[in-house]
Amino acid sequence: MKKKKIECHKCKTQSKCCSFGAWVDLEEAKKILALGIKGGDFFHLEGDDICPSGYRVGTSYENEPCSFITREGLCAIHKIDYNLKPAFCKEFPYENGKLSSFAKQLCVIVKARHKQKSRRASK
Repeated sequence: MKKKKIECHKCKTQSKCCSFGAWVDLEEAKKILALGIKGGDFFHLEGDDICPSGYRVGTSYENEPCSFITREGLCAIHKIDYNLKPAFCKEFPYENGKLSSFAKQLCVIVKARHKQKSRRASK
């Protein structure tokens, strides 16, 4: 059975997936900071073998929403320059071509599909 692709543009609550922020390669973060977005910041610098620079930073403090989400629920980075939007954010709810392990918690569409499967299985 072919899996359905998640179509984020059809989601009515697109900023839900930003409720815990994202990891960003340090070099991406430097370019984003140069945009001078008010309120947006990075936290938790740490080493990461997967990131090209070898380091990553988070877009939120602890379990807070992404610091780049505007009051309207839009991504401030996306509004200015989509090309600078972090790779993790552009790919979500996928990660390295597969559904992210966080998708069941953060993606409204994946949650709904999971509930439907659970209902069918319990019948």
